[in-house]
Order: sequence, then structure tokens, then C-alpha cells
Amino acid sequence: MVDYFLRQKVISWMITLLLAVGGVVSFFGLGQLEFPEFTIRNAIISTQYPGATPEQVEEEVTLRLEKAIQQMPDLKRVSSVNADGLSQITVELENTVREHELAQYWDLLRRKISDVQAELPPGAGTSIVNDDFGDVFGLLLTLTGEDYSQQDLEDHADLLQRELRLVDGVKKVAIAGTVQDQVVVSLDRDRMRALGISPQQLSDLLNAQNVVGDAGHIKLDGLSLSVQPTGEFDSVESLERLVVGRPGDGLIRLGDIAEVTRQTTDTPQLLYHAGGQSALSIGISFGSGVNVVEVGERVEKRLSELEQRMPLGMELATVYHQPEVVEDAVNGFLINLAEAVGIVILVLLLFMGVRSGLLMGLILLLTILGTFIMMSIHGIQLQKISLGALIIALGMLVDNAIVVTEGMMIGLARGKTKRQAALEVVGQNRLPLLGATVIAITAFAPIGLSPDATGEFVGSLFWVLCYSLFLSWITALTLTPFFFDLFFKERIEAGEEGDSDPYRGLLFRVFRRLLVVGIRFRYLTLVLAVALLAGALSLSGQVKNAFFPDATTPLFFADVWLPEGTDVLETERTIARLETQVLEMQDVTRVTSVIGGGAQRFTLTYAPEDRYASFGQLIVETEDRASREARMKEVIETLREDFPRVQYKVQALQVGPSAKASIEARIYGDDPETLHRLGAKVRGIFQDEPMTDSIRLSWSNRESVIVPEFLEQQARRVGVTRDALHQALRLNNDGEQVGVYREGSELIPIVMRSREDQRHDIDNLSAVNVWSEEQGRYLSAGNVLGELHTELRDPLIKRRDRRRMLAVYAEPMPLSGETAASVLARLRPQVEAIELPPGYAIEWGGEYETASDAQKALLSSLPMGLLGMFIITVLLFGRLRQALAIWSIVPLMLIGIIGGLALLGAPFTFMALLGTLSLIGMVLKNAIVLMEEINVQRGQQDNAHDAVIQAAVSRVRPVTMAAVTTMLGMLPLFTDAFFASMAVVIVFGLGVATLLTLVILPVVYCTLMRIRAD
Repeated sequence: MVDYFLRQKVISWMITLLLAVGGVVSFFGLGQLEFPEFTIRNAIISTQYPGATPEQVEEEVTLRLEKAIQQMPDLKRVSSVNADGLSQITVELENTVREHELAQYWDLLRRKISDVQAELPPGAGTSIVNDDFGDVFGLLLTLTGEDYSQQDLEDHADLLQRELRLVDGVKKVAIAGTVQDQVVVSLDRDRMRALGISPQQLSDLLNAQNVVGDAGHIKLDGLSLSVQPTGEFDSVESLERLVVGRPGDGLIRLGDIAEVTRQTTDTPQLLYHAGGQSALSIGISFGSGVNVVEVGERVEKRLSELEQRMPLGMELATVYHQPEVVEDAVNGFLINLAEAVGIVILVLLLFMGVRSGLLMGLILLLTILGTFIMMSIHGIQLQKISLGALIIALGMLVDNAIVVTEGMMIGLARGKTKRQAALEVVGQNRLPLLGATVIAITAFAPIGLSPDATGEFVGSLFWVLCYSLFLSWITALTLTPFFFDLFFKERIEAGEEGDSDPYRGLLFRVFRRLLVVGIRFRYLTLVLAVALLAGALSLSGQVKNAFFPDATTPLFFADVWLPEGTDVLETERTIARLETQVLEMQDVTRVTSVIGGGAQRFTLTYAPEDRYASFGQLIVETEDRASREARMKEVIETLREDFPRVQYKVQALQVGPSAKASIEARIYGDDPETLHRLGAKVRGIFQDEPMTDSIRLSWSNRESVIVPEFLEQQARRVGVTRDALHQALRLNNDGEQVGVYREGSELIPIVMRSREDQRHDIDNLSAVNVWSEEQGRYLSAGNVLGELHTELRDPLIKRRDRRRMLAVYAEPMPLSGETAASVLARLRPQVEAIELPPGYAIEWGGEYETASDAQKALLSSLPMGLLGMFIITVLLFGRLRQALAIWSIVPLMLIGIIGGLALLGAPFTFMALLGTLSLIGMVLKNAIVLMEEINVQRGQQDNAHDAVIQAAVSRVRPVTMAAVTTMLGMLPLFTDAFFASMAVVIVFGLGVATLLTLVILPVVYCTLMRIRAD
């Protein structure tokens, strides 16, 4: 193969041009994203059951649905929330289910839910399955207008939605924060009673009058003419002219007994504020595999064209602009990549000469360009993970080329021709280099083969490294000798690139002496190495554990929970007050608020909160990262001092998968009282820990419920049913929908309720009109109501895997330097010491569970990976003792890993774990190169000791250069929050392991092979 590429120069040039041109074209054709595309395997089943308590919802609706859902295959988890009149069940599938299979699973889920509908109680609505959770609205906008109504904002938002959806590359445009208009019929209680018009009569009239009906066709003179009677409501005022009196009562119109108005609902589901004003949220998601930067430019262009159609005074603001974030991230990574390439080439120029440095720099660039081609074929976009993989691979990509170039230079220095040197070095090293490359790739295999969601998130790391490392092996054996032939003369002159004895330098002489002493006192050397390892392990307690770090984006969230039962409009007022204070803080550039639930998912790592009327969230943007941390601290102080009734969580944007809370203790059992008692104990332990914050319960606080006593015997005597009482009380409070009013394409609900000054009058509840069907007249509710009292009950009942579950949430104190793992280590023994009644259990969720699941999935394939790597090592050398000598270096890399993390105070994150696994491959690769040279030297020399020394000395430059290029190439990642801990692990771990490989490996080899020191 080498001879072919040296002789067929046209083929060599053609492959070079294909890699260069194809790589450039592929690079500009790659999609650009912030994070890799990620499959969300969740669906929510919502079922309305008006009037039911949370316990009734649980027992009569949720239990039946959960039983049917449990029959589905590949089911990972079923969790549910039971609230007043609403069941919400979340179904999560196993991570082994692939994206293209989801539609089939959700179709099966819908069939299961449909089959159980007949078993639901009377009054329960049809269950709705929502599986549309995969969209990330990377461009999140807010629309405000100070002097405009909600309807005006919605009309312009509809225009933007229609126009932006037509932009190429846009998948979906969603509007959130709309408030439903309704036509309100405000009944006068006294007039209704005087005229004796029943609520059901009014409801039937309003519903029937505006219904779309078929009056048939008249056939006349061969024509079929449609009959369309008039009478539909053509305005809100026309409703007041509706005749509602019974025959014989005279002409009584609706306007005589009620006031008809059009207004927004006073129970909105979700509200948005932007800059202190009411707003609508417009989320734009992008198609799969597109370049979001280019799509973002097209969207911006279309928005600028639509600007002239925006009413004066309306403002469109950007909450999150993924295209700009991606462009900055990609450009920043490309700069890091260029810096890393420059560092690698500079190192090679300094230590291996100008021509060698330029040669390997060229091979490095061709390998990277070839990797872009493979990424394009595989469908891997440019995103944080894939670009980080390229930087990780940089140093390793020149390892093979260094060995080949070094060998050819030594061959020329010893008088061989370039062709002879190439044939010898490639023939000698192609299989060891292939084995070392396969081992390095196998070290990353647990990442690519991990079935966990986190494995899917970082899976592109494996594939990019796999392609790039294989290409580096191919280019090292083919294009490296070809370009070496072009760059170097047939003979290396003395003083230019080499010498007849290339190992006479001071560095080589010092190393030779050190190695001779180490082998002579081999047992002392090994004891020192073990002592260093023991010392490093003793420092491991000082290294904190974390799952993923905070992002560097200057943005944070302030989540606020008011007491359960708080009206959504009261929540809005509280959030508005907090919003005003935050807007006045220094370096705050924008505040967007969401009331009633979480915002639209605008980045992959953001998990929106469930819908609760008592919940609000502030999305706060600041000038920079330093000001973000200062404002986070200030917001926490403001919440503690000015909002004592609320529970809160202040957290920066995450860069990896996040849990509902960083610390979560789940308590399972049947009895709510016992669950609350145990939850109070756990909460007390959490509160006693000074480094915990944002402690809250998943069932929230118990709320007061008004319980009027229904006097059944009196009600029977006067002809009042319980349903009639419910209707009367409903009309007195929230009202009842009795039809729809048509206005163009809009269907506006007609709501009938008591007049505003007569609503929510708890003091005069006995005066409420209750219709008696038997007597045909109204009676006072006092005739059928007894004593009025209140009860405390759980507003939410949560279940997990078909068991009741109460969770206690907490967060490590923000900006304290504490991690969830370090705080949990102190809390866990105390919580697990609580004595539990039979049938009750406590388990840990939060970041502990997420990290454990990710590590378990990652490590599940690790044993097979390590076994494969060991088998390859044995196959390469055919001797078990040589393989054991090579693997003896692997544990010693912990000296550098632990020492580096402890020295810099960096946490051991999930990415650090990936770095540790990848480091195994790097260390083994260097060890294999050295072991192969030992075998070569032993074949050429009679003295085994001298052969080992000569082999180690001859491998100093290639092994050191391979390590140094990898280490220095990682330096740009030290400033990246996502990859920083991985960079620390690789730099310090590889640095220490390389020194130990050059010294300890020969010592272990001589010990195992019983080679005596001369």
C-alpha cells in the first residue's frame, strides 16, 4: 500500500484534493445546532372530571388509565398528578425506543386509552393524548403593545405565525399566552326569581338559537334551493334581544334579566409578561438537520419585511435567539479549533523541525477535512458535542503520523532511502498502530453505545472520534509517506533534521540514566508509583461530584410557587411586583415572566414546569456571566425579604439534562397522613442543612375547601336535586358555558353567571337561587343547606409507577460552590435513618438518579469494551505478560486525574467521566507504541536490558509529542463550561500517565519478563 501511494502520485494527489475540497464543501453544508438533536419519549394523557376531588380523580379515572397503560411494552415510567377535576398522566418510554418507532408506540397508547373510555365515570371527559414534546423553539419572541387589547396582540401574532411558517427551514410557529375571549351573560338574581325563568331554560335557548342547523332544500323549477333561516346572533348586542319568556308571560328579553358583555376570561391558563407589560410568546422551531444560522437569517429578513405591517406601538422582543447562540458557539469553537491546530503544529515545528511540523500539520488538516465528509454522510451536525470531539481528537490525530514520520527520519539518518524507510516503518508499525487506534476508539465506545438519554445526547462524540481516528491511521500509512517524499531530500544532512545518532541530545541522555536507575531499583520504583497512586486516592474526597455544570449564557431563572389554591390573577400580581424590582437591578437587560406554567421549550436542556395557577417563572437576562451571578444573589435576597409566603428556586441555565430538582427524596406509601408526616421529617432534615435552599413538597401545602352541608331530606321535600344545587352554586361563582357565539372563524364561548356584585358572596350563600323542577320556581339555597364549614385537603395527589409518592425537593445553595452530590452526601445518612412503617419506602431522585442512570448506562457496555481492548492488546503481541505490562499503566493515570481536579477545584462531572474513559484509550495507545518498539529492539539486539533501554529512549519523542499535542490541543476547552472538567482530566491524566508510561512500563516489563539490570 505504501509503495503504491509513493509510485502513483496522481492517485495520491487526487485523494488529497478529494479530502480537501470535499471537506470544505461538506463543512459548509453541515447543519448547525446548539445541542445535538434529542428524542423526547414522553406523552401526557389529560382527562377532565369536573367537580371531582383529587382523590376521586385518582380512584375513578387515573387508576383505570394507569392499569391500561401498564400493558404497553418498553414502558419506563408512569407518573400522574391528580388535581381538582383533572387527571394528568405522564408516560415515559425506555431509552432504547428510537425516534422512528415513537409514532407506533403512541398509536398503541391511544388505542389503550380509547379502550378504557367506557369504564370512566359519568361526567368524565374524553382522555386526550399529547405526544408533541419534541419541539425546541430556538427562536423565542414576545409581542407587547401598551395601548393594545389582548385581541389586537393575538391578531398580529396570527399574522406573524402565518407568514413565518412559510419561511424555508421553519418547522412550527406556536403562540402561547393567549387569553380566551368570552361572552358573559350576567344574570340578575332577583329578576330571575321574580320572572321564574330557570337556568336550564336559558341554557337551552342560548344553545339552540345559535346552532348551525340544516333546514333542507326546496326543489323549484328543476333547481334545488338551500333554505337558510335567519336568527343567528350577529353581534353581542343581539343576544340581549333574545326572547326568553315562556308563552303567556309576555315579551321578556334576555336584556331584561341580564347584562351581556364581551370580555376576557378571569381564569386564564397561561400568561406572559415582557418588560412589565402583558405579552404573547411566539416560538419558532426549526426543521431537522437544517443550518439554524441560515434559517435564522431568513426569519430575521422576513420579520424586517413584516415590520411595516406592525401597528405603531407594538414591539417584538427576542427572549432567546438560538441562531445567534449557535453562530457564536460555532465561531468560538472554530476559533478554539484553529488555536488547537496552531498549537499542535507549533509544538511539532519546535520539537520535530520545520519540515516535519509542516508535514504533520498538513496531514492533520486533511484528516479533519475528511472527518467533515464522514460527518456529512452520517448526518452529524456542527454542534457543541461534535465540535468538542474534534478538539479532543486533535492531539490523537497526529499520533500515527508522528510515529511514521519519526521512523522515516531515523531511517534516513541511518542511510536508508526514503522508500526503504517508508516500507520499513509502515511494515513494522501498521498493525500495532491499527490496534492502538482501535483501542482508542473502543475506549469511546461506551459513549456511543450507551442506550441512556445522556448517551444519546453525547453520542456524536464517539462517532466523530471514530471517523477521525480511523482516517488518521489511513492517512498516516498512505499520505504521510507520500508527502514525506516531497518534503524531504533523499539523505538528511548532518545538523539539518537528524544525526547518525539521533539520541545523543541532553534530554535523551538524562532520560536514559533515569531509566537505568529505575530498572536497577525496580521494586523501589514500583513502590513509589503505588505510593503516588495511594496519595492521589486519598485526595479523592476533596473532589466534588456534579452531573453537568451551569451554562455560560448570561441568563437565569427565578421559579416562584405561591401557596396552592392561589388564583392565577393573584399569582400574576405577585410576579409583576417581583418583575418590577428585578427590572430595576443593575445589568439586567431583559425580564420575561410566565404565570401559570413554564415557558415554551427554547433550548434542549430547559424543562418547562407543569401547569399550576400558583406558579410563576422569571427569565432574567443580564450583561455577562459575572453580573448573572450577582443578580442571582440579589434576587434570592429579594425573595427572602419581600416575598416570605412564596417558595422559590433560582438557577442558571444548564448545559446538560436536568432533573425536576437537584436533590429529591421520594417517599412511597398509601396513606396521605403518613406520607405528610414522613415528608415533614425529611423536610426538617433538609432545613437543618445550611447549604440547602428552595425546599418544597411535590404535593404542596394543604388548601382550604368550603364544604356546605346538603340537607337531603329537606331537598327531597321541596323538590331540589343535588345537581340543581351544584348548578346554582356554579352560576354564583365561575359560571357555566351554555353555547358559542360565532364571529368569523372564531367560536367564542357564552358563559352564564351571576352579576358581578352578586358573585363569590360567601356570606349570603343561603340567598342563592336554586331551581326546583317539581315546583317550577326558585327557592333560596338556605332551604337545602345546613352548616357551612371548611376542610383542609391535598390539592394534588401524585403517583409514580402506580403508587402514591410524595417528594421533598431541595437545591444546593446557589453560588456557594456546593454541588448536589456534596450536599446529598451529608443529608442521605440522616434521611435513611428515619424509621419507616411497613409498606413505605424512600428513594433518591434528582441529580443523583439522573447521574446514576447515565453512568449505569454508560458503564453497562464498559466491561465488554475493556475486555475487547485487552483482547486486542493480547492479539497484538501474543503474550499475556506484555499485555499485563501495558495495562499496568492504566490505574496510574488516576494520579494525574485526581491531582488535576483537586488542584484546580474542578468537579468530577459526567463529561469528566467520559474523559476518563477516553484517557484509557490514549494511555494504551502510547503504551502499545512503546511495547512494539521494545519487541523490535529485542529482535535486533542480544542484550535484553539494552534493548528495553534503547526502545524507551527511541520512543521518547513520538510518545511525548503525541501526549503534548493532545494536552495543549485541549487548552482552549478550559474556558468552556461544558468541556472544562473533561479537559482537566485529559491534560493532567495524560501528562502524568505519559511520564509513567516511559518509565514504569519498561520497569514492569523487565520485572515480568525477569530481565536483569546490567
